[in-house]
Amino acid sequence: MAKSTISTILKNKAAIKGADVAKGVTMLTKQRTQVLEEVEKLLFVWLNEKQLAGDSVSEAMICEKARKLHSDLLQRSPSTSAACDEFKASRGWFEKFCRRSGIHSVIRHGEDSSSDKAAAEAYKLDFAEFMKTEGYVPQQVFNCDETGLFWKKMPNRTYITQEEKALPGHKPMKDRLTLLLCANASADLKIKPLLVYHSQTPRAFREQNVNKARLPVMWRANAKAWVTRQLFMEWLHKVFAPTVRKYPERCLFLMDNAPEHPPALVDDMDAEYDFIKVKFLPPNTTPLLQPMDQQVICNFKKLYTKALFTRCFNVSEETSLTLKDFWKKHFNVAHCINLIDKAWEEVTPRTLNSAWRKLWPECVAEREHDFEGPDAEVVEEIVSMGKSMGLDVDGADVEELVEEHREELTTEELSELHSEQQKALLEEHSTEEEEEREEVSSDAIKSIMQKWNECHDFFEKHHPNITVVNRVLNLMNDNVVSHLRRVMQRRKRQVTLDRFFSKTEPAARRQRREETPEGDPPDVLMEGDSPSKQ
Repeated sequence: MAKSTISTILKNKAAIKGADVAKGVTMLTKQRTQVLEEVEKLLFVWLNEKQLAGDSVSEAMICEKARKLHSDLLQRSPSTSAACDEFKASRGWFEKFCRRSGIHSVIRHGEDSSSDKAAAEAYKLDFAEFMKTEGYVPQQVFNCDETGLFWKKMPNRTYITQEEKALPGHKPMKDRLTLLLCANASADLKIKPLLVYHSQTPRAFREQNVNKARLPVMWRANAKAWVTRQLFMEWLHKVFAPTVRKYPERCLFLMDNAPEHPPALVDDMDAEYDFIKVKFLPPNTTPLLQPMDQQVICNFKKLYTKALFTRCFNVSEETSLTLKDFWKKHFNVAHCINLIDKAWEEVTPRTLNSAWRKLWPECVAEREHDFEGPDAEVVEEIVSMGKSMGLDVDGADVEELVEEHREELTTEELSELHSEQQKALLEEHSTEEEEEREEVSSDAIKSIMQKWNECHDFFEKHHPNITVVNRVLNLMNDNVVSHLRRVMQRRKRQVTLDRFFSKTEPAARRQRREETPEGDPPDVLMEGDSPSKQ
């Protein structure tokens, strides 16, 4: 790299570090306004939400949403240059946005993105023939689906939500996590859910010393709080496959064709799991056929809301607790996990079994064919609980809340969700840096890692139960060793950067820096600059 380039970078380091750019952007130009950066960031959040909901997205929808975001952001920033008004979300912009953001599965012009009823009917016939030929029983057939959960959301007319609207800068309701729920058709086996959040170790976990390995969910994290292929495969190998071994002959795993469910799923599975057969639903048929979408997830969210109501009112029944105090001191993501576990446990076998009636009616008990689920009863309990506390809440409020989990987010809500995710990532990064400053030297870490590898090999070689060994070793690797590896990777990157700038720094300047007493840094002169007068 040329010295002049390095000098230019250092001269503009404040602007470069302060630039908050959209994913994939590698060049800063005067033509890329801050409004456009914000449009692409929020558009990426919106696409994640659509994909999480299993919705197909077309090029026309993306461009229309981009124009709407741009218009909304301009209204929020009236002082922005008039040149920004010319954003048209053209084909050229769309192609570049796709390359920068890495999005895929976008429906191009002329394709149909609506639910395909004809394909659904054809698949039902094929599925019936397949089940008849293969002879699977309901205990052996499983379905899974992902869903987003705004875990702090309450019905709009409760006092807790109204107070939130009156609290400037305090908007916790848009904090979202993603759940993957799975159960079999006979409804006698619920699989441990996968939960993905945007923070690997939230503050509540650190304060309460939470052991993630003992949670009733498989806890994972990434910046989008989204189930990726990697996380799905990890859940499949570590949770699903070991659990369904109780049906040793075989099992059928039915899922939609979401991006996180790789088409070559069978090829990616270990040989020891060859008893699992995977079958995919056709594109755009999820609302029509997917069992988990037939009231199961909806019922789960109402049960979660009921549990949240119960906790909220139990804590605040005899107090004048404010919303801010309740959320800050009496409800966090650790509490949320307990409510998720409670709600999933309360989803009844009738609800789970009757959800298969559209796709596989033969497996549904005759009396369950007209069963509409216990949703009405749950809603009544929530309303009754609210009224007993003197709140103006009715069934429509609860139904509206569940629908809001599925509704498209507004520009303001997308901004809130993006800010929540970035805040959590910064907080986690800051905590990791603090922890690293208090940790032992790199040599000590290398030494203990070498000893751990020796233990790893010894246990695998000499312990009689390799299954137990693998389980314990994986637990240790995931929860302890991985942290030390991250520490070493960060230190390695820092050393590389230090060496790079040391090599490119002019000798005279390096000598002056080394001779300058600590705490009195020298003036840094860029190439072409003149010294200031003393």
